[in-house]
Amino acid sequence: MTSQSPQSTPDEPPPPAATGDAEGRTDTGKSSAAGFSQSLERGLLILSSFSETRPVLGISDLGRSVGLNRSTTYRYVATLAKLGYLQQDPESRKYSLGPRVVDLGFAAINSMEITRVAGPFLQALSDETGYTVSMAVLDGPDIVYVDRRRSGRAGSFAMGLQLHVGSRLPAYCTSMGKVLLAHQEPAVLRDLVDRTDLARRGPKTITAREQLMVALTRVRRTGCALNDEELAPGLRSLAAPVRNRDGAVVAAVNVAVHLTVWNSSVDSVMTRLEAPLRRTTAEISTRLGHRPKGRMSE
Repeated sequence: MTSQSPQSTPDEPPPPAATGDAEGRTDTGKSSAAGFSQSLERGLLILSSFSETRPVLGISDLGRSVGLNRSTTYRYVATLAKLGYLQQDPESRKYSLGPRVVDLGFAAINSMEITRVAGPFLQALSDETGYTVSMAVLDGPDIVYVDRRRSGRAGSFAMGLQLHVGSRLPAYCTSMGKVLLAHQEPAVLRDLVDRTDLARRGPKTITAREQLMVALTRVRRTGCALNDEELAPGLRSLAAPVRNRDGAVVAAVNVAVHLTVWNSSVDSVMTRLEAPLRRTTAEISTRLGHRPKGRMSE
């Protein structure tokens, strides 16, 4: 897909001479609220219209998504494309997110304190167990991977699910997602579950709301979440929470294994992986300033 300046097509009218928007207001980039830029808001709304399920959109699609007419939408899209935040397919004339957005996303992830702190501990856990280790944060009803490590030792067992930093998965059917959901406030949790399509992803996916809520209560009580073929056939993972200085759960870490390389009981997986996993999340949490109740400050 090649980045080009937007061209006029029947779906993409050229900018008209007038600059009024669909409501007849002049597009000045200002708002009645001091310090608030309406133009910036609209540009960000256009970028937010793209998602993993809607990676390519036309002018008409974007206009409907943000509530602007096609001429107004075109002006914003033309600017975003010129700056590299959008790119246009020369054949379909439709748009996708450009390289500048990717750069911003990785810069945001790399600037997070938690990724800088956690990296060495995640790698050590992967090297110790021989399995893939990941860390994720919650974004609405989804998790977003912010780090992923594979062991460098010979004979290690890497997962081949094509996941990477920035990948998103539904929270309800992942071990890290269950950890993060379990530690939400009750009202927030209810809202997130209500917004989730509990579709079957693996042979043991929890698809009943009541059953999921019971499972999350157990995760909150035990401090660990097990995924036993809920995301994909043959995949198991164990996750634990990472806490900040206030004690809030800000991320989760998991170790993933596959039945093709370790076809043992769930209890066997827990026995081998739980202790090093809990130690790792405790070390990361301590570096973030967390002090468990009853522990004196150092």
